[in-house]
Amino acid sequence: MPIRRLPDRAQHEIDQLYAVLDGAWVGTLSVVVPGETARVQSVPILYGRVGDAVIFHGSTGAGTLRLLASGAEATFCVSILDGFVYAASLFESSANYRSAVVAGPVEVLAGTAAEDAVVALSERVMPGRPAEVRSSTRKELAATTVLRMPIASAEWTVKVRTGGVGEEPDADPTVWRGVLPVTTAFGAPVPEPGQHGIPLSPSISRRLATKQ
Repeated sequence: MPIRRLPDRAQHEIDQLYAVLDGAWVGTLSVVVPGETARVQSVPILYGRVGDAVIFHGSTGAGTLRLLASGAEATFCVSILDGFVYAASLFESSANYRSAVVAGPVEVLAGTAAEDAVVALSERVMPGRPAEVRSSTRKELAATTVLRMPIASAEWTVKVRTGGVGEEPDADPTVWRGVLPVTTAFGAPVPEPGQHGIPLSPSISRRLATKQ
């Protein structure tokens, strides 16, 4: 998938793709719905990169996952906003971002492979939590579709913008120009009713301490 618009922002190393995928927790998963009038169906979804693959899971009743499980190819997009770039004109104003698109076939996992993938995805989005809670039951696993998207057999692109405004020959010197950074941060944990006074789980305490 070549990048034609601002190709200088394209990144070509697999580690750069991994860095973008590892920098977010939610992406958009899309699939073409077959029929006389083809349309694209997209859903936001939690995901995790595990080695050279992206893992998704959801209800067996989810339409997008059912289509993918039946053999349709997926397109998966991730975007991370790092800052707003304020220029002296709206035309030159922009944003700093990291984005990735991965397109290709997916594999349906079952049995132990599916259970291991659910744990690995959970470890990615909630580090340390799988060791603190019970394992999934057979009924829960049977109600879950688990998909694996191998990156090696997919097409992918990565695009990144960093830095400030750059040259603006006609910039008004009295107008502020620069970057307003954007970050994601954890807030104070909110316990469920009846949970007040119960210590935080170690995994949550570590996450608050490391901010990851």
